[in-house]
Order: sequence, then structure tokens, then C-alpha cells
Amino acid sequence: MAEETADAGVSEESEAAARIAVTREQEGLHDFVRGLTGDDVKSGGWFTKLVAHALSTYTTKVDASYFQERYRGVPADAVVEQRIRMAARYAALEGGLSAGAYTGAIAATIGSVGGASPLTVPAAAATVLVDVAFLTQLQLRLAYDIAVLYRVPIDVNDPDDLWKLIRVAFTVRGGELAKDGALKAVPVAVRPLVKTFIKGPVLSAAKGLPVVGKFLLQRNIIKIGIPLVGVPLAVVLNRYTTLVAGRHARSVFRNDARIVEVARSLSMKTAHPQLLLWVTWIIISIDGTRSDDETALMRHLVRSVREDHGVVDDELSELIELQPAELWRRLDAESGDLGDLVKAAEEVAKIDGELNARERGLLHDLKLHCRVG
Repeated sequence: MAEETADAGVSEESEAAARIAVTREQEGLHDFVRGLTGDDVKSGGWFTKLVAHALSTYTTKVDASYFQERYRGVPADAVVEQRIRMAARYAALEGGLSAGAYTGAIAATIGSVGGASPLTVPAAAATVLVDVAFLTQLQLRLAYDIAVLYRVPIDVNDPDDLWKLIRVAFTVRGGELAKDGALKAVPVAVRPLVKTFIKGPVLSAAKGLPVVGKFLLQRNIIKIGIPLVGVPLAVVLNRYTTLVAGRHARSVFRNDARIVEVARSLSMKTAHPQLLLWVTWIIISIDGTRSDDETALMRHLVRSVREDHGVVDDELSELIELQPAELWRRLDAESGDLGDLVKAAEEVAKIDGELNARERGLLHDLKLHCRVG
């Protein structure tokens, strides 16, 4: 649903048009599912193949310029919220369309899928796999869109970037929705039935799938295992899990964007780019721990300093442990105003929250060596 999803928030297309778009995407995923073998489902290879299917052409079309053309002048936060709501709408529509094929007995057929022979399952069981594939693709693309909108660099051909995208789109927090968390969206009257159902043999059949595929399958088992309430439950769960996935992606990538902005600002404002790297690293390292935000800041700052000032410090990159005395020696050898380094250090120290005692002590010493009152 590459271009349909990207444009839907702007055009506010009618329910009928949205349903057509969802149906078209389902048809494409039916072709994808027919190309899977039983071993693909059992081993988790279906997920690897779906990631390639979902991102290969999508990411070549959807980039920063793509969104700029469609949302020129609109703040990123507003566009992100619009896209999360639109994705949830598509997920709910798809849940209603798919759940019509579900019965309590369908779930048991999942256990037989993944034998040595090629995938041959009833049409309704194939619908289960299409449903899983649809939500997986929708949420993966939504996470990618959010990263692009916040201008967080994501290279899907880079294993680290791709793995981060997958972690964000299908985080443990989101995975927990497939079990206890998902029950919050289930009508109170049927919660005991859901709890009973997901403890049965159908859940055991899912244990052969890898972690990501397992939670995706479990989420669908909840939807298809309850006769009569299957359709409304599928609609609610599809919408709910997509909203949670989108809001989690927004939280992660918005924070990443904040860190990128800080790195760029520090690089642009400094008159001492090489010393800035040393000051930043010692602030990050002084308490013996490095948070994800601190590590990300250093990575982006190194890149910004390289791009803005042409500075690459091989000596710093080879250091295992930076001692304050080495930084003091370098600062004492400098003349002129070093106030920019103190201001930068104060920003760096706050990147992951309140300052601790060691950070405050280091900032005090830094001001002395930078000759700042």
C-alpha cells in the first residue's frame, strides 16, 4: 500500500476508496503467501521474505523529498500523527475484511503449516497468513515513514539500520500486546475466554516460529479463536496494535531526531571542532556508563564535525579510556575564548536527563581549564 498509504492522509479518501486500497493490497499479499513454502512458515523465513517484499521498492519511492512534495510547510509532528491514524484505519478495515474468514477451528490448521511439503492449506488459513503479512508490512512501512519524516537516517541495506527499524516496528513492548497487553482491548466479558484459548494447543503450535513471527501469529490467534466476536475483535485489535506501534515509532524516532539536531547544532556553533569531540566523549564517559542517547549523540557528532569542518580525529577513535588529565593538557595549551566548549558540555550532559554528581564535578573542572568564570 505504498502510494495509497502515503497519500491517504492528505486526500481523506472515502471509506469505499480505503476499502478498495486495502483489498488491492490483500490481493498482492495473497500472491506473496502462495509463493511461500511450509518450511518458510515453520522456520520463520516468511518474515525475512516479507521484509524484503515490503521495503525493496517502497524505500526507493518514499524518501524525504516524497513527503516534502505532499506535505510542504506542515510540521513533522502533524504529518506523523496523521499517518499513524491513517495506518490504524487501514489496519481496522483489513481486520474486518479478514476476520470474516475466521472460525475457531482455523487456528488449529496453523499447526500443520510448515511441514516438509510445500505450503498447502485451506483458503481460510491462507487468510490468516495474509492478515499477519498485511499488519507486518503496514507497521514496518509506518515505522520507516516516521523515521523519514523526522529525518532520521535509515539505510535498509545496512544491517544495523534495518535491525533497528524492525526492533522499533515490532518492539517487545508491542509484542506484549499479543498476550496480556492485548487483553486491554478485548471486551471484559470475553477476556476469560481469550486467556483460556491462548493457553491451548494452538499456542503450542506457534512455538516453533522465531520470536517476531511468534508474537505476530499469537496476536492473530486471539482474533480468530473466538466465535461470533471475531470480526469486531479483529477490527479493534488491528487498530489498537497499529496505533501503539506507530506511537512507539514516533517516540523513538522523534528522540533520535532531537539528538541529531543537538549534534548538528553543537558542530555548527563550535570554534574548536576537534576539542569538541574530546569534551563530548569525556562528558559521556565520566560516570562509567553510556546511555543509548549518549552513544547516538557521539556518533552523529563525529559525522557532523567531519561534514562541517573536515575533522576526523583518529587519535580519539583509538583511545580505550580517556583520562581527564589528557583533556586538561589539551585545553591548557589552547589560547583564546573556550566558552563554546563549556556550553557544549552542558548540553551534552543533559542529553539523557538530569546531571549526576560526576558530571557536575567534571563541568566545574572544565570551566576552570577553559578559563570561564
